[in-house]
Amino acid sequence: MTSESTGKKTACVVGGTGFVASLLIKQLLLKGYAVNTTNDMIKPAIKGVLNVLKACAKAKSVKRVILTSSAAAVSINTLNGTGLVMDEKNWSDVEFLSTEKPPTWGYPLSKTLAEKEAWKFAQENNIDLITVIPCLMTGPALTPEVPSCIGLASSLITGNEFLINAIKGMQILSGSISIAHVEDVCRAHIFVAEKESASGRYICAAVNTSVPELAKFLNKRYPQYEIPTDFGDFPSKAKLTLSSEKLISEGFSFKYGIEEIFDQTVEYLKTKEILK
Repeated sequence: MTSESTGKKTACVVGGTGFVASLLIKQLLLKGYAVNTTNDMIKPAIKGVLNVLKACAKAKSVKRVILTSSAAAVSINTLNGTGLVMDEKNWSDVEFLSTEKPPTWGYPLSKTLAEKEAWKFAQENNIDLITVIPCLMTGPALTPEVPSCIGLASSLITGNEFLINAIKGMQILSGSISIAHVEDVCRAHIFVAEKESASGRYICAAVNTSVPELAKFLNKRYPQYEIPTDFGDFPSKAKLTLSSEKLISEGFSFKYGIEEIFDQTVEYLKTKEILK
């Protein structure tokens, strides 16, 4: 919407202290937006999402709502084989998550249910809703602490065994390791907010790989960190690909490929004295 007092377009960012939100605010300000923000993070739960949408419906001046969902709401299923392609039509299997309860099942279940409830509420209340579905994000952060997703994405470089096991578990659960630079994810939010023809869900994943494939790439690019490449009988190939074709077909282009993503992550971790 446009502010009558300043003539600027106005955006409200929920959870302004977060990894994505803090960079999103910076990008919006650079584009000339007037930005309002909340200082507290709203947990990824149905109640939090609905509270925001109810406030938007009550305000009546909100032109479009961009909800940050998660690849965890798309890719988790019991399908077998390799070469599968997941797009915006796909949803994670709620019945599988709630009955089988695989490791970390609560997060994907909450993200899936929250997005589905958001769509239901938006349709019932005539809200122009768009969801951006990012994958594992990394890159420099503006937050004081290193976000957990950066720690996960860089675990093969830092050698953190707990997080290496976690990223392996992510591949087993979701079928692949899909990665994007946080700056591209923020750019995607602004892009679909401003693109009049945009509608529905948009996956935002620049890179699709597996833990062994990622390790080989990182080992070759950063030999000084002695990155492991032997994972025994762990699946060497990703089961599926998260497709960003819908976002790209709207005219969006990813600024960062895998080389730039990790080069910037490594430099960031050096500033935090996590890497030498």
